Amino acid sequence: MALGWEDIRTEVLRRIEARHWAPGALIPTEEALAEELGCARTTVNRALRDLAAAGLLERRRKAGTRVALHPVRRARFDIPVTRLEIEGRGQSYAFHLIEERRAEPPAAVASLFRSPPGVPLLRLRGLHLADNRPALYEERWLDPAVLPEPAPDFRRISPNEWLVSHVPWTGGDIAFSAANACPEEADILGCAPGAALFVCERVTEAEGRPITSVRLLHAPGYRLRADL
Repeated sequence: MALGWEDIRTEVLRRIEARHWAPGALIPTEEALAEELGCARTTVNRALRDLAAAGLLERRRKAGTRVALHPVRRARFDIPVTRLEIEGRGQSYAFHLIEERRAEPPAAVASLFRSPPGVPLLRLRGLHLADNRPALYEERWLDPAVLPEPAPDFRRISPNEWLVSHVPWTGGDIAFSAANACPEEADILGCAPGAALFVCERVTEAEGRPITSVRLLHAPGYRLRADL
């Protein structure tokens, strides 16, 4: 059976980790690897591109492929379904919709959506609860063009879960920070005003077009975990 690109990737990674190819070393050409491993050159190419995207190889036209001198490992961030996260911890889940209305967004938000002044977006605010205690407060702007007719009932399903389940996303931007809870946020999250909160701000795109911008404020005690 011919080797697939995942098999080639595994073998190349093994050689890198075993230092058969030292950091900075030029590795064999795609043609040489294809002949050695008994597969098509395109299969080798796919495996090497994947390792280059992971930061383990450096590829240069007409200069060959080298093992990265200082490999860069990238953390991967998926868009989680908050309900599944909470239930995965063995806790009961509920969502409370605080606000849903069409409104003209602030200039900074309109710029993110690349929309002209005066074009309304859907403004959504909601609270995710774990064991009936506040866990995550979200402030969201959503392009209403992504919604079907009739629109989903966000009192029954959170915007987070509906979007992940129904709108394929292709990219975006994410930023993490800390902030002190203002009085309104403290009241919603059930914490003291000024309490330190973990904040995630995310813009999600579909085919290069922004579809939603959300600011997520986690209740005190939240810890972020990611695979490397």
